[in-house]
Amino acid sequence: MCSMDIQHDRAGYYICWGCLVWVPSVYTSTSFYLAEHAPEISLLTGAIMFTLGLIMIFINYDSDNQRYIFRRTGGECLIWGSKPKKIIAEYTTDSGEVRKSLLLLTGWWSISRHFHYVPEILGAFFWSFPALNSNFIAPYFYLTFLTILLVDRAFRDDDRCRRKYGAYWETYCKEVPYKIVPGLV
Repeated sequence: MCSMDIQHDRAGYYICWGCLVWVPSVYTSTSFYLAEHAPEISLLTGAIMFTLGLIMIFINYDSDNQRYIFRRTGGECLIWGSKPKKIIAEYTTDSGEVRKSLLLLTGWWSISRHFHYVPEILGAFFWSFPALNSNFIAPYFYLTFLTILLVDRAFRDDDRCRRKYGAYWETYCKEVPYKIVPGLV
């Protein structure tokens, strides 16, 4: 219930249709393709892909969990064994009420502002990897779609946060200069 989809895009027709139709169809398309066109890969290659995929799932979970614990404890927690750096950002609601939010500058969130998208995209890559010797585009549709979706979401979220937090967001962007991939975006 804390995702950008629910909080800002609202759970209207497109979100509901996407969750009930699009996600099950597109997100499993690589698996359907590979079930019919399974390439010959070595046990070692399979084990490496599986392990890297699991690592991406863990990193994605851990990055979201760091932010969750940080917010739940008001920043009074340990992240990677240290007290987290934070910015206390004030903003004004539509009704004129002044509120505060905590912006996390430690752990996975010191790497980029939307770092949690990196392991999600890499996980999709590892699920599509066995089809790399294919000349068919279908196994890569999920990876391509997810990459476009998350990059667009990162830019939209950055714009929304810039409007919401103003100077606090500018300070945050100086501390964490990259949106998604350090040195690239």
